[in-house]
Amino acid sequence: MRVLIPSALQSYTGGPWVEAEGATVGAVLDDLDRRYPGIRFRMVDEQGAIRRHMRIFWRRAMVFDLSTPLAADGELMIVQALSGG
Repeated sequence: MRVLIPSALQSYTGGPWVEAEGATVGAVLDDLDRRYPGIRFRMVDEQGAIRRHMRIFWRRAMVFDLSTPLAADGELMIVQALSGG
C-alpha cells in the first residue's frame, strides 16, 4: 500500500510517498522500520502506543490502535502535529 510520510520523517525515506506491506497499522509501521531503520520509534513510543504528536489516517478516519486492520489497496497517511510558542 502507499504510505504518506510527514516531511519531518522524509529524511528516512527520501520522499513523501513510500510503499509498505502489512495487514494492520502496526505491521505496516514494522515494515517501514525494516525498510527505513529507526522510523518506527519516531511514531510509536516505548509502550507501543502511537506518539501524541503523530496522527495516522486510514480511509480518512484517524487510527488510534496499532491493531487496526488494513487492506492492501488503500493509502495510509501519517501526519505529524506541529506546535510552537
